[in-house]
Amino acid sequence: MSRETTPTPVGECIKALRERAGLTLQQLADRTGYTSALLNQVENHLVSPPLGSLGTIAHALEVSIGELWGERAREPFALVRRDDRRQASRFASKEGVSYGYAYQSLGFGKKNRHLEPFVVTLEPPTVASRRASVHDGEEFVFVLSGSVEVTLSGHSDVLEPGDSIQYDATLPHLVRCVGDEPAQILAVIWSPGD
Repeated sequence: MSRETTPTPVGECIKALRERAGLTLQQLADRTGYTSALLNQVENHLVSPPLGSLGTIAHALEVSIGELWGERAREPFALVRRDDRRQASRFASKEGVSYGYAYQSLGFGKKNRHLEPFVVTLEPPTVASRRASVHDGEEFVFVLSGSVEVTLSGHSDVLEPGDSIQYDATLPHLVRCVGDEPAQILAVIWSPGD
């Protein structure tokens, strides 16, 4: 039996972690390469960043990506049953603007991890974003349903269910839903350790 989970307010967690680290918005901006205005919008749930951007923010805060939604990893393994998937983040702005991302963490609970697996629902955004993401590591995307456009450093392709792509995340990249129906992907982000 599937249980309903309340999405964690990721922006609030980012703000709390930033303040706990004694950083101003500008200092976090200097560490991430994002503007302080953009980070303020993230903290206030006005902008939904892609997973790679969340990884960059986590790295700048010197925490795991899971800590951005309050996770406290404890075990050397993660077993996640289908009905126990954790809604890691569902960004929707306070004004009802959708930027198209909803995440379910598949690796929560495992400590010292470098792989971050997610089921990501890409919804048709009400506000188009063409901002590419760039961060350390690699990404793997497997399309479960719907149509997904992947743009990598000027190359663009549409992936259908069963298609996959793996790429160096230092390439400017954008993954988005194509059409009027949501798409769902399995996304795995690998971040190198320090």
